[in-house]
Formats: sequence, structure tokens, C-alpha cells
Amino acid sequence: MFRWIISILATALLAGCNVQQQIEITPSKTATVASQATQVSAETVKLEFPSAKYPETAQHIKDAIAAGHSNTCTIDRDGADHNRELSLKGVPTRKGKDRDEWPMAMCAEGGDGADIRYISPKDNRGAGSWVGHKLDDYPDGTKIEFIIK
Repeated sequence: MFRWIISILATALLAGCNVQQQIEITPSKTATVASQATQVSAETVKLEFPSAKYPETAQHIKDAIAAGHSNTCTIDRDGADHNRELSLKGVPTRKGKDRDEWPMAMCAEGGDGADIRYISPKDNRGAGSWVGHKLDDYPDGTKIEFIIK
């Protein structure tokens, strides 16, 4: 319910915003949230990724960005399966490991050429669930800037 209210308020506030204005969406004082999403413009959201909670995924994202991949993800949920197929093609599975992708499959920037790293399933799936939950209210086409703390 809280996220629904914030979404409505953000939509109403953003209707009169331009790119130079910032709208910050923060949780209530009673909520326990490791990080927050900040709406920078009607099209860009800054998402602070909790590296302490998902250290393998965070390190992979940092390394992939340092190697030239974008820190920005454009949400494209419908393209996720196709992107995953392209990015993991030719990358064999390993027992006890997940194949982590950056950019993520749910990003329009993902797919062929994505950086792949073997990491623990707990870290990978936890991080994926966390990101999915944080971005649940944002529509496809929204740009997400990942900030690794």
C-alpha cells in the first residue's frame, strides 16, 4: 500500500517537474529499507544497491561498469527472456553456481555482450528479487541508474 501511495504522489508531483528538479521518494520512518530509490526526472530513477547484503552481485556490477558496461538499465520486462537467452548462450552452467548477468536480462541494455559471472545462487537470486521488488511500480521504459554503495 505504501508503494502505491508513493507512486501516486510521485506521479502527481512529477507532472510539473523538469529534468533539473529532483523528487526524492523515501520510505516512512516505520519501514525497514536498506536503501532507497530517488526519482531524478520523469525518466530516471537512482537506485542504491545494498552491497553489504548482496556482495557478489554488487562486485560483479562494479566490475562490469568499470569494464565499460552502462550503470543505467532501461526496464524492458518483456525482453528479459530473450535477453537472457542471448547473454547466456555458450556460457555453460556450473554446479552450485548461478550465471549472473550485467546488464540484467530485464534491461533493454542486456542480452548479447552482457558480462557474465558465476556467483552463489543465494546472492544472485536474493539480489534479483530485491531489484524486482524495488522496481515493481516502475513501468517499462523507465531508466534506472544503479549506485553501488
